[in-house]
Amino acid sequence: MKNIKFALLLVLAALSLLWWWADPLLTQGDTYFALRTLAVNYTGVLAMGTMSVAMILALRPAALEPLLGGMDKAYRLHKWLGIAGLSIGVAHWLWAKGTKWAVGWGWLEKPARGPRPEQTVELFRFFQEQRGLAESIGEWAFYLFAVLAAIALIKRFPYRRFVQTHRVMAAVYLALVVHGVVLLPFAYWTQPVGTVLGVLMAAGSWAALRSLAGRIGSGRRAHGRVERVVQHPDNQVLEVGLRLDTPWPGHQAGQFAFVTFDEREGPHPFTISSAWGGDGRMDFMIKPLGDYTRRLPATLKAGDPVRVEGPYGRFDFSGAQARQIWVAGGIGITPFVARMQARTQDEAHAGAGAGAAAPVDLFYSTSAPDEGFIARLRELAAQARVKLHVLVSQRDGRLDADGICRKVPDWKLAGVWFCGPAGFGATLRDTLAARGLPAERFHQELFEMR
Repeated sequence: MKNIKFALLLVLAALSLLWWWADPLLTQGDTYFALRTLAVNYTGVLAMGTMSVAMILALRPAALEPLLGGMDKAYRLHKWLGIAGLSIGVAHWLWAKGTKWAVGWGWLEKPARGPRPEQTVELFRFFQEQRGLAESIGEWAFYLFAVLAAIALIKRFPYRRFVQTHRVMAAVYLALVVHGVVLLPFAYWTQPVGTVLGVLMAAGSWAALRSLAGRIGSGRRAHGRVERVVQHPDNQVLEVGLRLDTPWPGHQAGQFAFVTFDEREGPHPFTISSAWGGDGRMDFMIKPLGDYTRRLPATLKAGDPVRVEGPYGRFDFSGAQARQIWVAGGIGITPFVARMQARTQDEAHAGAGAGAAAPVDLFYSTSAPDEGFIARLRELAAQARVKLHVLVSQRDGRLDADGICRKVPDWKLAGVWFCGPAGFGATLRDTLAARGLPAERFHQELFEMR
């Protein structure tokens, strides 16, 4: 989370500094309309800058994962940049429209303005002639942006509708770029703020065009077939095994991929629940959390075509600590299943003479126990030499930091990996931090795409 907050603040601070450099407050008058001009310019720079960075992140640039801590963190930053862009856009709209309303209602008197100085640059002269059109484009694009942002943030809208409407956001962004390019003060283009904003809008426009063409992630796609489908009725987990027919770069335990079973539905992100063996096979565990995933058990069958994009994510299990503690809530067990398989493979390849891997305690908390599923977990944990603690909430109560610390007396020497409900993870992180666990030893996947 620190990387996300830092990146968001860095974007806002850098844009603010560049704007102030180009348009310092002291060079403007002290009238309301001078202040309004400053506010409109400032909020416009911030809104276009943040939305451009958000659009770039929509390309799923794997190169940024090490900086942000994984694609799940990049998507969280994308979300908050979008929220920031919308909030700043509202302020920009209010400064622009509110003043016009106040003049129309007689609350403000618009100062007399002489003729605009003649533009000697042909391109800027053209921009000057298009100001009215650019203002109208920006206004209506802003209204549509606000509606699409609400659909993205309100989770009652089905994921399928979110994906379909969110793609329209790329077209809206392109309209806002037209608005921004035409109305950006001409003097800004000769300043660093103009250069940076121009680069951001150009990169964002490229990302928007790729999104509209359905080309996001196209270089990281593999195709194959569903090989097996296993339903666990008690915990409603659907296990899906795939066999890829085209090259796959391999993956690490803890990574995820975007999987398309139905082209009309589009890609859904799922954590990979198997270690990579180089044979084209990979597994996913899917929980029915929406209309689409609830329909999968009835519609998905062996032989169906599938497309996989990835891998993404930095939820790795590296660490210098003497032991590890893994905490899984519900379907959050998925990355740990993959890691236990990889751990078993590693020990088999290393041979008897290799040193023992760090001891691991895995806490699996579930409200819907499935005996067959848990039996398989126990077998896998035994093979990987992982100490498994299964807690059924109706029988054992809710898992918390007290229970973990009692079960693992030397927990202060461990690194903690958590995957499960975000609120559960935040509480666990804060409680352990208050007891002395360094923040960098708590690893949490923020697996939410909206």
